[in-house]
Amino acid sequence: MQKHALGLLVSIIAVSFASIFILSCQAPPLSIAFYRLFFTTLLLVPLLLLRKKTRDELRTLPRTTILIMIVIGIILAAHFALWISSLKLTSVASSVILVTAHPILVAPVSFYFLKEKLSWVNALGIAISLGGVGVLVIGNYGLAGFGLDTIEGNILALLGGVAAGLYILGGRTLRKKVSTITYAFVVYAVGTITLFLICLAYAAPVSNLATSDYAIILLMAVVSGIFGHTLYNWSLGYIRASIMSVALLGEPIGSSLLAYAIPWIHQEPSLYTILGGGIILVGIYLTARTIKEADFLENV
Repeated sequence: MQKHALGLLVSIIAVSFASIFILSCQAPPLSIAFYRLFFTTLLLVPLLLLRKKTRDELRTLPRTTILIMIVIGIILAAHFALWISSLKLTSVASSVILVTAHPILVAPVSFYFLKEKLSWVNALGIAISLGGVGVLVIGNYGLAGFGLDTIEGNILALLGGVAAGLYILGGRTLRKKVSTITYAFVVYAVGTITLFLICLAYAAPVSNLATSDYAIILLMAVVSGIFGHTLYNWSLGYIRASIMSVALLGEPIGSSLLAYAIPWIHQEPSLYTILGGGIILVGIYLTARTIKEADFLENV
């Protein structure tokens, strides 16, 4: 039980560094998104080659499961394309808070499709989060000419959050049937191909990036990809979707603090970001507040 909780904790810390790596790159957002998934996929290849059990599982996957993983891979590509693009148009705090607001989607969809409980407290949490989104987005809109936040960046982050919620729900459905390495390899590979096509469509460079950018993105693939998203995928097989979403509350807090503390980034969030973000985080917490500790322990 404890190892699953520890894996989740490590994954949250690892993904908190993602926005810092991204802002340390000079490459266009779509190029960063492509190489992040490309490098992460390559890092999984040795594990695939060394594990006969994984190769056998990959060969015997049902067609329906493969199709679902392809869809999830496309959704993951959309998430990275939208979120990484948002970081170039808004502050780290606003972007990561908004993209982490996916429990607003996960909770009601889990209620209808996964039969997970949704109480009046959860509904209140969703309403509060939506109010916080309004404060953050609309409040910062008037400050677009003076600060880091723009309406375009916030909308991209919100859409990235929708994609993240769908990604979590899909992973929750499949991770009880498919092993971590097999699941991650197929989803990341599909996401990589999708992002490559998106780069071609939007004329984003897929070669001749600065050497420093390649190094930073590779480091991001190791830290935020393998120790972040892959560990997170592993945890999905043991911890319910709503708990996973609430656990991710640590990411916006960690990312915002890092963005403020690191000298070459040093982003100070606006009053509306702090106020709206705080409301969103409270709402997200309430969205899954009624889940009992016994339910959590039963699934870890």
